[in-house]
Amino acid sequence: MATTIPAGPLAAPRSARTTRSRGSSRTNMEMVAWLFMRLSGVLLLVLIFGHLFVNLVQGEGINRIDFAFVGGKWASPFWQFWDLAMLWLAMIHGTNGMRTIINDYAERDRTRLVLKVLLAAAFLLTVTLGTLVIFTFEPCPIGAPADLLPSFCPAS
Repeated sequence: MATTIPAGPLAAPRSARTTRSRGSSRTNMEMVAWLFMRLSGVLLLVLIFGHLFVNLVQGEGINRIDFAFVGGKWASPFWQFWDLAMLWLAMIHGTNGMRTIINDYAERDRTRLVLKVLLAAAFLLTVTLGTLVIFTFEPCPIGAPADLLPSFCPAS
C-alpha cells in the first residue's frame, strides 16, 4: 500500500539583492573575486613554501628562529616585502573567502551587514598592525639602556 505525503508550502525564494541594471556589475565583481582567489592561492603557495623553506629547512631549522633571526631577516627590504606580500595576500584571500561564506549562509540582510562590518574591521586591524610591525621593527633602538638590549646589539 502506497502512501502519499501531502505537499507542504515551499519556501519562497530569496528576493534579489540587486536591481537588473546593477546585476551585471555584481556578476563581474564576483567573477573577479573568484579569479583573484585562484591566482592569490597559487601565489600564496609560493610565498608560504618559500617562507617555510628559508625559516625551517635552511640552516639549523626551527632552533635558529629567535628574536635575532627575525631582526636580521627584517633588516633586508626583500624579506620585508616578502612577508608584507604574504600578510596582505593571505588576509585579502581569507577575507574574501569569509565574505563568500557570509553571503551564502547569513539569511538576513542586517546579519549579513553586521558580519561584513566586523570582518572588514578585523581585516583592517590585522593588516594595519602587521604592516606597522614589519616596517617599524627595530631590534636595537638607539638610546635604549644596554641591559634591555638583546645580546646581538652593538651597544650591549
